[in-house]
Amino acid sequence: MDTPTLLTHLETHAVPLTLPRGGTLRWDDADLHKAAYTADPEGYALLGLAPGVRPWQRARVLLQVLAASQAGLDDATRTTLARLARVLTLALPPAHVITVLLGLRRLRANHKHTTRAALRFVLEHPHADALIAARRPALRDCFEHALGKATARGCARRIADGDTGSDYLQRRLLRFLTAPHHALRRVPALYAADPQANPRQQPAAPREPVLAVERTPPHPGTVTATNRGDIAATLVHLYRGGPAEELYVALDRYLADAVAGYPRFPGTVGLVLDASASMRGYGERRWALMSQAAALRMVLSRVCDRLEVVEVGGDERVPRGATDLATGVLDALAAGPDLVAVVSDGYENVFPGDLARVAATLPHAGVTTPVLFCHAMFTRTDDLTLRRPAPALPQRGFWHQDDFDELLPWMFGHCTAGEPWLRAALHARLDALDRQAAQIGGIAA
Repeated sequence: MDTPTLLTHLETHAVPLTLPRGGTLRWDDADLHKAAYTADPEGYALLGLAPGVRPWQRARVLLQVLAASQAGLDDATRTTLARLARVLTLALPPAHVITVLLGLRRLRANHKHTTRAALRFVLEHPHADALIAARRPALRDCFEHALGKATARGCARRIADGDTGSDYLQRRLLRFLTAPHHALRRVPALYAADPQANPRQQPAAPREPVLAVERTPPHPGTVTATNRGDIAATLVHLYRGGPAEELYVALDRYLADAVAGYPRFPGTVGLVLDASASMRGYGERRWALMSQAAALRMVLSRVCDRLEVVEVGGDERVPRGATDLATGVLDALAAGPDLVAVVSDGYENVFPGDLARVAATLPHAGVTTPVLFCHAMFTRTDDLTLRRPAPALPQRGFWHQDDFDELLPWMFGHCTAGEPWLRAALHARLDALDRQAAQIGGIAA
Protein backbone atom coordinates (compact mmCIF):
# COMPACT_ATOMS: atom_id res chain seq x y z
CA MET A 1 0.00 0.00 0.00
CA ASP A 2 1.44 3.37 -1.04
CA THR A 3 0.53 5.26 2.13
CA PRO A 4 1.54 8.82 1.07
CA THR A 5 -0.31 8.59 -2.25
CA LEU A 6 -3.40 7.08 -0.68
CA LEU A 7 -3.42 9.59 2.16
CA THR A 8 -3.15 12.50 -0.27
CA HIS A 9 -6.01 11.04 -2.31
CA LEU A 10 -8.20 10.65 0.78
CA GLU A 11 -7.56 14.27 1.71
CA THR A 12 -8.16 15.81 -1.72
CA HIS A 13 -10.64 13.72 -3.73
CA ALA A 14 -14.12 14.88 -2.74
CA VAL A 15 -16.32 13.43 -5.50
CA PRO A 16 -19.50 11.99 -3.92
CA LEU A 17 -20.65 8.42 -4.24
CA THR A 18 -23.85 8.39 -6.29
CA LEU A 19 -26.62 5.89 -6.93
CA PRO A 20 -28.47 6.67 -10.17
CA ARG A 21 -32.00 5.33 -10.13
CA GLY A 22 -31.90 1.88 -11.69
CA GLY A 23 -28.18 2.14 -12.42
CA THR A 24 -24.95 0.96 -10.85
CA LEU A 25 -23.06 2.55 -8.01
CA ARG A 26 -20.81 5.36 -9.24
CA TRP A 27 -17.56 4.92 -7.36
CA ASP A 28 -14.81 6.49 -9.45
CA ASP A 29 -11.85 5.33 -7.34
CA ALA A 30 -13.05 1.85 -6.41
CA ASP A 31 -9.94 0.13 -7.77
CA LEU A 32 -7.64 2.25 -5.61
CA HIS A 33 -9.63 1.49 -2.46
CA LYS A 34 -9.89 -2.21 -3.24
CA ALA A 35 -6.14 -2.52 -3.91
CA ALA A 36 -5.27 -0.70 -0.69
CA TYR A 37 -7.65 -2.88 1.35
CA THR A 38 -6.26 -6.05 -0.22
CA ALA A 39 -2.69 -5.02 0.59
CA ASP A 40 -3.35 -4.12 4.24
CA PRO A 41 -6.96 -4.26 5.49
CA GLU A 42 -6.28 -2.79 8.93
CA GLY A 43 -3.83 -0.12 7.79
CA TYR A 44 -6.15 0.97 4.99
CA ALA A 45 -9.17 1.16 7.30
CA LEU A 46 -7.30 3.17 9.93
CA LEU A 47 -6.30 5.75 7.32
CA GLY A 48 -10.00 6.59 7.07
CA LEU A 49 -9.65 8.21 10.50
CA ALA A 50 -6.58 10.29 9.63
CA PRO A 51 -7.05 14.03 10.21
CA GLY A 52 -8.09 15.88 7.06
CA VAL A 53 -9.69 12.95 5.21
CA ARG A 54 -12.76 14.09 3.24
CA PRO A 55 -16.18 12.82 4.39
CA TRP A 56 -16.93 11.15 1.06
CA GLN A 57 -13.59 9.35 1.28
CA ARG A 58 -14.46 8.14 4.76
CA ALA A 59 -17.73 6.91 3.25
CA ARG A 60 -15.73 5.00 0.64
CA VAL A 61 -13.58 3.41 3.34
CA LEU A 62 -16.76 2.33 5.15
CA LEU A 63 -18.16 0.94 1.91
CA GLN A 64 -14.98 -1.01 1.14
CA VAL A 65 -14.72 -2.42 4.67
CA LEU A 66 -18.35 -3.56 4.68
CA ALA A 67 -18.31 -4.88 1.11
CA ALA A 68 -15.18 -7.01 1.45
CA SER A 69 -15.10 -10.51 2.86
CA GLN A 70 -13.21 -10.97 6.11
CA ALA A 71 -12.29 -14.59 5.40
CA GLY A 72 -8.69 -15.22 6.40
CA LEU A 73 -8.39 -12.18 8.68
CA ASP A 74 -7.30 -12.69 12.27
CA ASP A 75 -9.57 -11.83 15.19
CA ALA A 76 -7.67 -8.65 16.09
CA THR A 77 -8.07 -7.24 12.58
CA ARG A 78 -11.75 -8.15 12.48
CA THR A 79 -12.26 -6.39 15.80
CA THR A 80 -10.51 -3.27 14.51
CA LEU A 81 -12.65 -3.23 11.36
CA ALA A 82 -15.85 -3.67 13.38
CA ARG A 83 -14.94 -0.80 15.69
CA LEU A 84 -14.04 1.41 12.76
CA ALA A 85 -17.35 0.65 11.05
CA ARG A 86 -19.24 1.62 14.20
CA VAL A 87 -17.27 4.88 14.50
CA LEU A 88 -17.77 5.83 10.86
CA THR A 89 -21.52 5.18 10.89
CA LEU A 90 -21.74 7.79 13.66
CA ALA A 91 -19.01 10.14 12.38
CA LEU A 92 -20.41 10.54 8.86
CA PRO A 93 -23.51 12.52 7.89
CA PRO A 94 -26.43 10.05 7.97
CA ALA A 95 -27.12 10.62 4.27
CA HIS A 96 -23.59 9.44 3.45
CA VAL A 97 -24.10 6.24 5.47
CA ILE A 98 -27.46 5.57 3.80
CA THR A 99 -25.77 5.94 0.41
CA VAL A 100 -23.13 3.41 1.51
CA LEU A 101 -25.75 0.90 2.70
CA LEU A 102 -27.75 1.26 -0.50
CA GLY A 103 -24.50 0.89 -2.43
CA LEU A 104 -23.89 -2.43 -0.67
CA ARG A 105 -27.32 -3.48 -1.89
CA ARG A 106 -26.37 -2.62 -5.47
CA LEU A 107 -23.11 -4.51 -5.05
CA ARG A 108 -25.00 -7.49 -3.58
CA ALA A 109 -22.54 -7.51 -0.68
CA ASN A 110 -23.90 -9.15 2.44
CA HIS A 111 -21.61 -10.62 5.07
CA LYS A 112 -22.23 -11.02 8.79
CA HIS A 113 -20.24 -7.88 9.57
CA THR A 114 -22.21 -6.04 6.86
CA THR A 115 -25.50 -7.18 8.38
CA ARG A 116 -24.43 -6.12 11.86
CA ALA A 117 -23.31 -2.62 10.80
CA ALA A 118 -26.43 -2.01 8.71
CA LEU A 119 -28.88 -3.14 11.39
CA ARG A 120 -27.17 -1.13 14.10
CA PHE A 121 -27.31 2.00 11.95
CA VAL A 122 -30.95 1.55 10.95
CA LEU A 123 -32.24 0.55 14.40
CA GLU A 124 -29.75 1.97 16.93
CA HIS A 125 -28.50 5.26 15.52
CA PRO A 126 -29.18 8.06 18.04
CA HIS A 127 -31.35 9.77 15.40
CA ALA A 128 -32.94 6.56 14.13
CA ASP A 129 -36.53 7.68 14.77
CA ALA A 130 -36.07 10.92 12.85
CA LEU A 131 -34.22 9.14 10.05
CA ILE A 132 -36.95 6.51 9.69
CA ALA A 133 -39.62 9.20 9.56
CA ALA A 134 -37.74 11.12 6.86
CA ARG A 135 -36.09 8.28 4.86
CA ARG A 136 -38.42 5.30 5.51
CA PRO A 137 -38.23 3.66 2.03
CA ALA A 138 -34.44 3.87 1.89
CA LEU A 139 -33.95 2.53 5.40
CA ARG A 140 -36.48 -0.24 4.77
CA ASP A 141 -34.43 -1.26 1.72
CA CYS A 142 -31.26 -1.27 3.87
CA PHE A 143 -33.01 -3.38 6.53
CA GLU A 144 -34.29 -5.90 3.98
CA HIS A 145 -30.91 -6.17 2.28
CA ALA A 146 -29.21 -6.81 5.61
CA LEU A 147 -31.50 -9.70 6.58
CA GLY A 148 -32.91 -10.74 3.24
CA LYS A 149 -36.37 -9.57 2.19
CA ALA A 150 -38.28 -12.65 3.36
CA THR A 151 -36.55 -12.79 6.74
CA ALA A 152 -36.91 -9.04 7.31
CA ARG A 153 -40.63 -9.10 6.58
CA GLY A 154 -41.06 -12.23 8.68
CA CYS A 155 -39.42 -10.48 11.62
CA ALA A 156 -41.62 -7.44 11.08
CA ARG A 157 -44.79 -9.58 11.10
CA ARG A 158 -43.77 -11.39 14.28
CA ILE A 159 -43.00 -8.12 16.08
CA ALA A 160 -46.32 -6.69 14.91
CA ASP A 161 -48.03 -9.80 16.34
CA GLY A 162 -46.45 -9.21 19.73
CA ASP A 163 -43.28 -11.33 19.53
CA THR A 164 -40.71 -9.79 21.87
CA GLY A 165 -37.89 -12.33 21.79
CA SER A 166 -38.73 -15.73 20.33
CA ASP A 167 -35.94 -18.02 19.18
CA TYR A 168 -36.75 -17.12 15.57
CA LEU A 169 -36.44 -13.40 16.29
CA GLN A 170 -33.31 -13.88 18.36
CA ARG A 171 -31.46 -15.92 15.73
CA ARG A 172 -32.43 -13.80 12.73
CA LEU A 173 -32.42 -10.24 14.10
CA LEU A 174 -31.82 -9.51 17.76
CA ARG A 175 -28.41 -11.20 18.03
CA PHE A 176 -26.92 -8.58 15.71
CA LEU A 177 -27.92 -5.66 17.95
CA THR A 178 -26.46 -4.15 21.10
CA ALA A 179 -29.83 -2.78 22.29
CA PRO A 180 -32.45 -5.25 20.97
CA HIS A 181 -35.37 -3.40 22.55
CA HIS A 182 -35.03 -0.68 19.91
CA ALA A 183 -35.98 -3.18 17.20
CA LEU A 184 -39.36 -3.90 18.79
CA ARG A 185 -40.32 -0.28 18.31
CA ARG A 186 -38.49 0.72 15.16
CA VAL A 187 -39.03 -2.28 12.89
CA PRO A 188 -42.82 -1.62 12.79
CA ALA A 189 -42.04 2.02 12.00
CA LEU A 190 -40.05 0.90 8.95
CA TYR A 191 -43.19 -0.78 7.58
CA ALA A 192 -45.69 1.89 8.56
CA ALA A 193 -47.64 3.45 5.72
CA ASP A 194 -46.01 6.55 4.30
CA PRO A 195 -48.19 9.62 4.94
CA GLN A 196 -49.83 11.05 1.83
CA ALA A 197 -48.84 14.57 2.71
CA ASN A 198 -47.24 17.39 0.81
CA PRO A 199 -43.56 16.43 0.36
CA ARG A 200 -42.60 19.87 1.61
CA GLN A 201 -44.24 19.04 4.93
CA GLN A 202 -42.27 15.81 5.39
CA PRO A 203 -39.84 15.86 8.34
CA ALA A 204 -36.28 16.73 7.42
CA ALA A 205 -33.66 14.07 8.00
CA PRO A 206 -30.83 14.94 10.44
CA ARG A 207 -27.81 16.04 8.45
CA GLU A 208 -24.97 16.33 10.93
CA PRO A 209 -22.85 13.48 12.31
CA VAL A 210 -23.35 12.65 15.98
CA LEU A 211 -19.63 11.95 16.51
CA ALA A 212 -17.00 14.58 15.72
CA VAL A 213 -13.90 13.09 14.12
CA GLU A 214 -12.11 16.34 13.33
CA ARG A 215 -10.93 18.83 15.90
CA THR A 216 -12.08 22.12 14.40
CA PRO A 217 -11.30 25.01 16.74
CA PRO A 218 -12.27 28.41 15.39
CA HIS A 219 -9.50 30.04 13.41
CA PRO A 220 -9.04 33.82 13.44
CA GLY A 221 -10.75 35.93 10.83
CA THR A 222 -7.68 38.17 10.72
CA VAL A 223 -4.37 36.36 10.91
CA THR A 224 -1.54 37.89 12.91
CA ALA A 225 1.85 36.64 14.05
CA THR A 226 0.44 35.73 17.46
CA ASN A 227 -2.82 33.89 16.73
CA ARG A 228 -1.49 30.90 14.82
CA GLY A 229 -1.25 28.54 17.79
CA ASP A 230 0.05 28.80 21.35
CA ILE A 231 3.58 27.53 20.63
CA ALA A 232 4.26 29.96 17.80
CA ALA A 233 2.65 32.86 19.68
CA THR A 234 4.89 32.24 22.70
CA LEU A 235 7.96 32.11 20.46
CA VAL A 236 7.01 35.43 18.86
CA HIS A 237 6.88 37.04 22.29
CA LEU A 238 10.29 35.53 23.10
CA TYR A 239 11.80 36.76 19.84
CA ARG A 240 10.43 40.23 20.59
CA GLY A 241 12.17 40.26 23.97
CA GLY A 242 9.35 39.28 26.31
CA PRO A 243 9.92 37.99 29.88
CA ALA A 244 11.91 34.86 29.14
CA GLU A 245 11.36 32.89 32.34
CA GLU A 246 7.56 33.05 32.25
CA LEU A 247 7.46 32.46 28.52
CA TYR A 248 9.69 29.37 28.68
CA VAL A 249 7.45 27.87 31.37
CA ALA A 250 4.41 28.47 29.17
CA LEU A 251 6.24 27.15 26.11
CA ASP A 252 7.07 23.88 27.87
CA ARG A 253 3.42 23.46 28.87
CA TYR A 254 2.13 24.15 25.35
CA LEU A 255 4.62 21.69 23.85
CA ALA A 256 3.61 18.97 26.31
CA ASP A 257 -0.05 19.48 25.40
CA ALA A 258 0.73 19.44 21.67
CA VAL A 259 2.60 16.12 21.69
CA ALA A 260 0.49 14.31 24.30
CA GLY A 261 -1.47 12.36 21.71
CA TYR A 262 1.48 11.35 19.54
CA PRO A 263 3.45 8.08 19.88
CA ARG A 264 7.23 8.14 19.64
CA PHE A 265 8.75 8.01 16.17
CA PRO A 266 11.41 5.28 16.39
CA GLY A 267 13.68 6.72 13.73
CA THR A 268 15.75 9.70 12.64
CA VAL A 269 14.47 12.82 10.92
CA GLY A 270 16.80 15.23 9.17
CA LEU A 271 15.26 18.70 9.39
CA VAL A 272 16.55 21.40 7.05
CA LEU A 273 15.38 24.59 8.77
CA ASP A 274 15.36 27.73 6.66
CA ALA A 275 16.62 30.54 8.90
CA SER A 276 17.27 33.07 6.18
CA ALA A 277 16.23 36.73 6.29
CA SER A 278 12.94 36.13 4.49
CA MET A 279 11.80 33.81 7.29
CA ARG A 280 11.97 36.68 9.78
CA GLY A 281 9.49 38.71 7.74
CA TYR A 282 8.53 42.32 8.28
CA GLY A 283 5.62 44.44 9.46
CA GLU A 284 2.64 42.46 10.72
CA ARG A 285 4.27 39.26 9.47
CA ARG A 286 7.48 39.73 11.43
CA TRP A 287 8.43 36.43 13.13
CA ALA A 288 5.26 34.68 11.90
CA LEU A 289 6.96 32.16 9.59
CA MET A 290 10.05 31.64 11.73
CA SER A 291 7.99 31.01 14.86
CA GLN A 292 5.80 28.44 13.10
CA ALA A 293 8.83 26.64 11.64
CA ALA A 294 10.48 26.63 15.06
CA ALA A 295 7.27 25.29 16.61
CA LEU A 296 7.39 22.35 14.20
CA ARG A 297 11.04 21.74 15.08
CA MET A 298 10.20 21.67 18.79
CA VAL A 299 7.30 19.27 18.31
CA LEU A 300 9.47 16.95 16.23
CA SER A 301 12.21 17.09 18.86
CA ARG A 302 9.78 15.67 21.42
CA VAL A 303 8.23 13.08 19.09
CA CYS A 304 11.32 11.70 17.32
CA ASP A 305 13.94 9.45 18.89
CA ARG A 306 16.54 11.46 16.96
CA LEU A 307 16.20 14.81 15.22
CA GLU A 308 19.13 16.20 13.23
CA VAL A 309 18.61 19.91 12.51
CA VAL A 310 20.52 21.71 9.77
CA GLU A 311 19.92 25.47 9.76
CA VAL A 312 20.56 27.37 6.54
CA GLY A 313 21.06 31.12 6.45
CA GLY A 314 21.34 32.24 10.07
CA ASP A 315 19.61 30.60 13.02
CA GLU A 316 16.05 30.72 14.26
CA ARG A 317 16.77 33.46 16.84
CA VAL A 318 18.67 35.59 14.31
CA PRO A 319 17.41 34.77 10.78
CA ARG A 320 19.72 36.33 8.22
CA GLY A 321 21.43 35.80 4.92
CA ALA A 322 20.29 33.94 1.82
CA THR A 323 18.74 30.50 1.40
CA ASP A 324 20.85 27.53 0.30
CA LEU A 325 18.43 24.61 0.67
CA ALA A 326 20.33 22.17 -1.53
CA THR A 327 23.46 22.18 0.65
CA GLY A 328 21.23 21.81 3.72
CA VAL A 329 19.66 18.66 2.23
CA LEU A 330 23.06 17.13 1.49
CA ASP A 331 24.23 17.89 5.03
CA ALA A 332 21.05 16.35 6.48
CA LEU A 333 21.47 13.19 4.38
CA ALA A 334 24.96 12.72 5.80
CA ALA A 335 23.39 11.80 9.16
CA GLY A 336 21.66 8.77 7.61
CA PRO A 337 18.09 9.77 8.48
CA ASP A 338 14.91 7.87 7.67
CA LEU A 339 13.56 10.98 5.97
CA VAL A 340 14.58 14.58 5.31
CA ALA A 341 12.09 17.42 5.72
CA VAL A 342 12.86 20.86 4.31
CA VAL A 343 10.98 23.59 6.21
CA SER A 344 11.06 26.87 4.32
CA ASP A 345 8.97 29.72 2.97
CA GLY A 346 10.08 28.59 -0.50
CA TYR A 347 12.39 31.44 -1.49
CA GLU A 348 15.65 29.91 -2.77
CA ASN A 349 18.01 32.78 -3.56
CA VAL A 350 21.59 31.48 -3.48
CA PHE A 351 21.42 29.22 -6.53
CA PRO A 352 17.79 29.21 -7.73
CA GLY A 353 16.84 25.76 -9.00
CA ASP A 354 19.68 24.08 -7.12
CA LEU A 355 17.37 22.15 -4.79
CA ALA A 356 15.40 20.82 -7.75
CA ARG A 357 18.58 19.64 -9.47
CA VAL A 358 19.90 17.97 -6.33
CA ALA A 359 16.53 16.29 -5.68
CA ALA A 360 16.47 14.93 -9.23
CA THR A 361 20.04 13.64 -8.96
CA LEU A 362 19.74 11.84 -5.61
CA PRO A 363 17.97 8.69 -6.94
CA HIS A 364 20.63 8.32 -9.63
CA ALA A 365 23.28 8.44 -6.89
CA GLY A 366 21.55 5.58 -5.07
CA VAL A 367 19.97 7.77 -2.37
CA THR A 368 16.50 6.44 -1.53
CA THR A 369 15.83 8.53 1.59
CA PRO A 370 12.55 10.43 1.12
CA VAL A 371 12.99 14.19 0.88
CA LEU A 372 9.89 16.28 1.62
CA PHE A 373 9.17 20.00 1.37
CA CYS A 374 7.09 21.66 4.12
CA HIS A 375 5.90 25.15 3.20
CA ALA A 376 5.78 27.63 6.08
CA MET A 377 2.87 29.96 5.22
CA PHE A 378 1.30 33.04 6.78
CA THR A 379 -2.28 31.99 5.95
CA ARG A 380 -3.87 28.92 4.40
CA THR A 381 -4.47 30.92 1.19
CA ASP A 382 -0.88 32.01 0.50
CA ASP A 383 0.06 32.12 -3.18
CA LEU A 384 2.91 29.62 -3.58
CA THR A 385 3.31 30.01 -7.35
CA LEU A 386 6.81 31.50 -7.06
CA ARG A 387 7.71 29.60 -3.90
CA ARG A 388 8.17 26.04 -5.17
CA PRO A 389 11.93 25.56 -5.51
CA ALA A 390 11.60 21.81 -6.16
CA PRO A 391 8.15 21.05 -7.65
CA ALA A 392 8.93 17.34 -8.00
CA LEU A 393 9.33 16.86 -4.24
CA PRO A 394 6.28 15.85 -2.16
CA GLN A 395 5.03 19.13 -0.68
CA ARG A 396 2.60 20.28 1.98
CA GLY A 397 1.93 23.64 3.59
CA PHE A 398 1.26 24.60 7.19
CA TRP A 399 0.32 27.93 8.77
CA HIS A 400 -1.23 27.03 12.13
CA GLN A 401 -0.28 24.68 14.94
CA ASP A 402 -3.44 22.67 14.27
CA ASP A 403 -1.95 21.73 10.88
CA PHE A 404 0.59 19.50 12.65
CA ASP A 405 -2.13 16.85 13.12
CA GLU A 406 -2.18 16.38 9.34
CA LEU A 407 1.44 17.24 8.64
CA LEU A 408 3.10 14.62 10.88
CA PRO A 409 1.19 11.58 9.50
CA TRP A 410 1.96 12.80 5.99
CA MET A 411 5.66 13.16 6.81
CA PHE A 412 6.14 9.87 8.64
CA GLY A 413 4.00 8.01 6.11
CA HIS A 414 6.77 8.45 3.54
CA CYS A 415 9.28 6.18 5.29
CA THR A 416 9.35 2.60 6.51
CA ALA A 417 10.14 3.66 10.08
CA GLY A 418 6.99 5.76 10.06
CA GLU A 419 4.60 2.87 9.41
CA PRO A 420 4.41 1.69 13.06
CA TRP A 421 4.12 5.32 14.21
CA LEU A 422 1.20 5.99 11.90
CA ARG A 423 -0.56 2.76 12.86
CA ALA A 424 -0.10 3.45 16.59
CA ALA A 425 -1.33 7.04 16.23
CA LEU A 426 -4.44 5.97 14.31
CA HIS A 427 -5.14 3.12 16.74
CA ALA A 428 -5.06 5.65 19.58
CA ARG A 429 -7.43 7.86 17.59
CA LEU A 430 -9.77 4.90 17.02
CA ASP A 431 -9.70 4.05 20.74
CA ALA A 432 -10.71 7.59 21.69
CA LEU A 433 -13.47 7.77 19.09
CA ASP A 434 -14.76 4.30 19.99
CA ARG A 435 -15.08 5.36 23.63
CA GLN A 436 -17.08 8.39 22.54
CA ALA A 437 -19.24 6.21 20.30
CA ALA A 438 -19.98 3.89 23.23
CA GLN A 439 -21.02 6.86 25.35
CA ILE A 440 -23.28 8.15 22.59
CA GLY A 441 -24.82 4.70 22.26
CA GLY A 442 -25.40 4.55 26.00
CA ILE A 443 -27.13 7.92 26.00
CA ALA A 444 -29.28 6.94 23.02
CA ALA A 445 -30.34 3.73 24.75
